[in-house]
This record gives sequence, structure tokens and C-alpha cells, in this order.
Amino acid sequence: MNRLPQITLAFWVMKICATTLGETAGDLLSMTLNVGYAISSLILISVFALTLITQLMAKTYKPLLYWIVILSTSTAGTTMSDFMDRTLELGYATGSMILIAILLAIFAAWRLSGDSLNVTKVQSFRGEMFYWMAILFSNTLGTALGDYLADDSGLGFAGGALLIGSAIGVVVLLKYFTKISSVALFWVAFVLTRPFGATLGDLMTKSHEKGGLDFGTIGSSAVLAGILLVMIVGASYAQKRYGKQQVAELT
Repeated sequence: MNRLPQITLAFWVMKICATTLGETAGDLLSMTLNVGYAISSLILISVFALTLITQLMAKTYKPLLYWIVILSTSTAGTTMSDFMDRTLELGYATGSMILIAILLAIFAAWRLSGDSLNVTKVQSFRGEMFYWMAILFSNTLGTALGDYLADDSGLGFAGGALLIGSAIGVVVLLKYFTKISSVALFWVAFVLTRPFGATLGDLMTKSHEKGGLDFGTIGSSAVLAGILLVMIVGASYAQKRYGKQQVAELT
């Protein structure tokens, strides 16, 4: 049941690209197309459910399918966070605290279930379900944190991206120079890449007056989708090549 990728540098580059695309694509649906946060959330959660079912039915790791599910969690997380923070008027700080509590509850239930939180050892259906729930709510939390840093903290989009990028750099140093649990650091990094993508996405799409680069949601989404697609094609090629090597070693 090895349906998950290896955790490499390419994985993190693709994760940041996918989460940034999730921010711009989510805003494209809810704001540019004026669908609204509530309807957008329902649509994107439905897409997430359909892609997740397909992922769970797969017998092996399929890069295109896996990253489509990641992208669906990112876009759904964007609109879910915006619905909580803006439509329900909870605010970014309160929304973030609620999502932190939900995410901690998921990790607690996951650990109590007996399945490992180590993503390289997820082998059961139950473990993978916890994995995807953690990803969905970590992406939702990341959006709220990113919006808080960009809008409420006074840092702006570029300042928020720089702060989160620095925090990710600290996590990398802790990984290689301390004995802190690699599992804990993975999930901290996974959460942090989402606000990094959120602030980066806002920096790309927002107008110059708001401190952005004014590329727009459509243009930014197209560029990011192209980059992610190229990397997925590369990952698919590497996966096929690795599979052929394994067959050759067994024959």
C-alpha cells in the first residue's frame, strides 16, 4: 500500500508550488469568478473527496494522482479558511487557533490509533486517511496563518513570505543539526509551507496598491500549473524508471 512519495527536495519544491497554486486557484474561484467562499468550499471539498477516493483505490504511488489530491486539499483549504475567517467573521487569529486545535486532535487520534505518524511508514488504509485529513487541515491552517501575517500583522505579503521562509530554513537546520524528532519537524515544515505558499500567492496576485506584483489570479495560476505539471512529468518518469530497475533486479 505504498501510495505516498519519498520525501526529497523535489517533494518540498512541488509542495510549495502546489500550495501557492492552491491559493491562487482558490481565490480565482471564490473571488475572481465571484462564486463565494461557501459555495467554493463545497465544490472544492467535493473535488477533494473524489480525488481522495481515487487515490485510496490506487495500488501504487502515482505522481499525477497524488499531486492532484495535494492540490485539491490546498484549494479547498484556501476557501475553507476564507469562509471561516471572512464569511463567519471569526478573524484570522481565531480561525487559526480553531484549526490548530483541530489539527492537534487529528494527530492525537492518529497516534492513539496505533498507526505511525511517520509518513514513510504509512501502510494501512486508516493511516492514510489520517494522513490526508492532517494534510487538509494543515493546508487550511496555513492559509489562515498566511493571511494573518500578510494582513493583520503589518508585515505585508513580502514580509510574511520572508518570515515563513526563514522559519522553514530554521526547521531544515534543526533537522540536520539536532536530535529533534524528524516526524515532528516534517509536520511543522508541512504546515509552514502552506502559509509560505499563501503569502507568495498573494504577493503574485494582489495589486501594486496592496503590495503585490499584480500578476492576477488567472496568470499566476497558469504559470504555477505549468511549473507543477513539468515537475509531475519528471516525477512520473523517475517512478517508471525506478519500477523498471526493481523488475530488472528481481529477474
